[in-house]
Amino acid sequence: MNYITVKEAAEKWGVSTRRVQILCSQNRIEGVTRFGNRLMIPSDAKYPINDTEPVKTESHHLPRRTPFLCMSDLYHTPGTADDSIPELENNILAQELFTAGIAYARGDADTVYNMANDLLANHSGFYSVISAGMLLALCAIWKGDLEMWRRAKIHIVSAEAKNDMDRDIISFAITAVDSMLYEVNSFPEWFKIGCFEPLHKDSLPAAKVFYAKYLYACAYGVATKQLEVEGVEGLALMAMLPFTFEPMISQAMADNSVLTEIYLRMTCATVYHILGNKEQAIRHIDKALYLALPDKLYGIIAQYGRTIYPLLEQRISAIDPQIWEQVRSLYLIYNAGWSSLGGKVRSRTILTTLTPREREVARLAAFGMQYSEISERLHISLSSVKQTIKIVSEKSGMDRKDFAAIL
Repeated sequence: MNYITVKEAAEKWGVSTRRVQILCSQNRIEGVTRFGNRLMIPSDAKYPINDTEPVKTESHHLPRRTPFLCMSDLYHTPGTADDSIPELENNILAQELFTAGIAYARGDADTVYNMANDLLANHSGFYSVISAGMLLALCAIWKGDLEMWRRAKIHIVSAEAKNDMDRDIISFAITAVDSMLYEVNSFPEWFKIGCFEPLHKDSLPAAKVFYAKYLYACAYGVATKQLEVEGVEGLALMAMLPFTFEPMISQAMADNSVLTEIYLRMTCATVYHILGNKEQAIRHIDKALYLALPDKLYGIIAQYGRTIYPLLEQRISAIDPQIWEQVRSLYLIYNAGWSSLGGKVRSRTILTTLTPREREVARLAAFGMQYSEISERLHISLSSVKQTIKIVSEKSGMDRKDFAAIL
C-alpha cells in the first residue's frame, strides 16, 4: 500500500494540516498508521463526507493546566525535548502546544508564528487560546511588531473565562507577556507580592519565571530612577534579588522543570553580573548552558545577550565557537525586535546601534556610577570609559543621566 504524509493529504483535500491531524486522532480516516514519529495516510484514503473545515475544538483536555506546557515536568530532562513530543501523541493539541514552546525556546519565531495562528484558528478552548495568544505575543517581540503584540493580547483577554481562576490566569498571561518588555503597570496586586494562590499549581513553575522578570524590572527601574520605591535607591533592591532567586532555582530543580530552571538561572546571572559578581554570574550561566545546549535552546540564551553579552560570548565560545555564532545571530534578531517593539510601546527610540561594550557602560552610567566606578567594574581605563560615554551620547543625542531611556 502507498502512503502519503499529513501535509500531502492536507494539500490533496484542500484543508489545513491541523485538521488532518485532528481527524487522524479521532480515527475518522481509515488505514492511518504511524512510522516513527510520523502519521502516514493511505494514498487512496477518502476525506470524511460529513466533515467541514475549520472546526474549532479543544480535542482533549491538556495534561497540565498551564499556559506553557514546556515549563512543566513534561520536559524534565536535558536533551529530551524532541523525545517528549511523541509521548503526547494521544493529545494532538498538547503535542502542538509543546512543539511550539520548544520552537520558541530555539528561537524559531516563524514556526511559532504559524503554529500560534493555526491554534487560534482551530481551537476555542480556554487554555489553547491563552497559550497560543502568549506565543503570538512572544513572536511579536522577535519581530518588533506592535500590531501583532496588540492582537495577541486581545486574543488572551478574549479567552472564555468560566470562573475566578480562569480570570486570574488571563491576568497572569497579560502580566507575563508585559514582563518580557519590563513593563510593570499591568501586574495584579497578588502577583506583585509573589502570591500565586489564584493560579493552578501546574502554572507555578511559569509564574516563578515571570515573577523573577517582574522583580528584575522593578530593581532596574529603581536603579535607573525610572521607578520610585520608598526608602530604596540605587542597586539596593537589585542586591536583594539573589536571596529570592536562588531558592526559586532550587525549587525549579525539585519541580523537574528544565525551561523554568534555565530562565531563572539566566535572570539570576544577569543580576549577579550587574552587581559585579562575575563568579556567581558564570556559575549560573554555565549551569543554564548545560541544560539548554543539548536541545539547542539557543533562543532563550540569546534573549539575555542584551545584558550579559560579554559573558555569554566568553562561556559559549569556549564550548563551541559555531554554537556561539548561532546564538549571536539570534541575539541580533531578538535585540532588533525587542528594541523596536519596546520603543513603540514606550513611545521612544531604543538604540540598536550600541556595541555590547557601549551598552554595558551606558547601563552602569544610567545606574549613577561615576567614571572611576565603571572603570573598576569593567576593568577598563578611565579614558576608555569617558570616550565610550561620549560615543553613546553622540549616538543617542542624550546626556548620561538620560541613558536609561535608550537602553
